[in-house]
Amino acid sequence: MTPVQRRRMIWVLLLLLASGLATTLVAFALQRNIAYLYTPSEVLRGDVDAQSRFRLGGMVVKGSFDRPSGSLQAHFVVTDGDAALPVSTDRILPDMFREGTAVVASGRLQDGTFVADEVLAKHDENYVPKEVADKMGDAHRKHDVPVTAPEAR
Repeated sequence: MTPVQRRRMIWVLLLLLASGLATTLVAFALQRNIAYLYTPSEVLRGDVDAQSRFRLGGMVVKGSFDRPSGSLQAHFVVTDGDAALPVSTDRILPDMFREGTAVVASGRLQDGTFVADEVLAKHDENYVPKEVADKMGDAHRKHDVPVTAPEAR
């Protein structure tokens, strides 16, 4: 192997090593920021690591919303039709947040209560996010909760 070929081979190996390292670092960074969606049944069954950040999806139970006057602290219960999980948040809730509608909340489980740092709500009375509808499966039919998901694009 000539010196030119050897130098080229070293550059190619260094380039491959650098791209492999960059790919690994990006994969680790993305993995830390992923928040998986779980239903209350899955959370109560223990499918979720108690320390991890995740998204909770389901329907807000009618009559469960409570907010002390003059406070941002809100408490409500989310159900998937089979199980229910209490949720608390000290963030501003979206204007479309209502009892009996679908929500997706991001946060952590703490002492049996899901502490949400972000709550997202549906955009009309018949919409449930597709991933929530898929996770809830037939549970919505058991409790006469209207669920429609958008068509796949």
